[in-house]
Amino acid sequence: MDIIKYIILGIIQGLTEPLPISSSGHLVLFKNLFNTNMLNDVNFEIVVNFGSFLAILFIFRKDVWRLIQGFFGYIFDKKNRKKFAQDFKYCLLIIIGSIPVGIAGLLFKDKVDSWSGNMTLLGCAFLITSLMLFLVRKANGKKKDYDITVKDAIIIGLLQMIALTPGISRSGTVLVGCLLCGISRESSLKYTFMLYFPVSVASMGLGVVDLFQDGNLSNLLLPYTLGMIAACVVTYFSYRWLSSLVKRGKLWKFSIYCFFLAIFVLIYFR
Repeated sequence: MDIIKYIILGIIQGLTEPLPISSSGHLVLFKNLFNTNMLNDVNFEIVVNFGSFLAILFIFRKDVWRLIQGFFGYIFDKKNRKKFAQDFKYCLLIIIGSIPVGIAGLLFKDKVDSWSGNMTLLGCAFLITSLMLFLVRKANGKKKDYDITVKDAIIIGLLQMIALTPGISRSGTVLVGCLLCGISRESSLKYTFMLYFPVSVASMGLGVVDLFQDGNLSNLLLPYTLGMIAACVVTYFSYRWLSSLVKRGKLWKFSIYCFFLAIFVLIYFR
């Protein structure tokens, strides 16, 4: 039965990670609904996050490889710097946009972790996500990938900090920030998931030591692996769905979903 629960949670992670509805909030919610001893299993969250990471890395593999080439090409290939300049600048914008949440995560990690069992806070956080998505339901700027400015990256990075709270979607917050900065829907979607990589790598890096020091890891290897595979596969298809909806300006659908989810959480767990 526990294996089935791990697979279900992996599917939930995969479905909600790309979508602007908070994967961490949904994991907290369903863990409480299941009422299992998995409530404090932070290691499982690391594993399923890795599954989602692999899926999104596969989707953006060409962009990631080009940006890596551009970043190091600009630094080491001085004769062709002009060729790599735009991609180098884009990489810097990813770094700038990631710094605020990185600092906040290091300073407030323990505090944020203590919020995961507060269901009233979770319900309010879903409401905030709903409101943010509703506010940008018609937004569609003209800026493309290379038109994003340092100011935009700082604003988006600061907004991303609030997504540390379970129930406030990271992808939703970044999408909202991008759209408010006048970035086009397609470029907003891309920058949102470019910012996902450093945040995801950092969070996995902080937790991987604890994962391998877990004395019960060998007993959990099968459910962890199945959960990770489920998260990876579902994340891939979930992103494809999100991409279609964002390009058609349908973010408001997630706003409605988060609103009713918030009402459910606030009533059910009162």
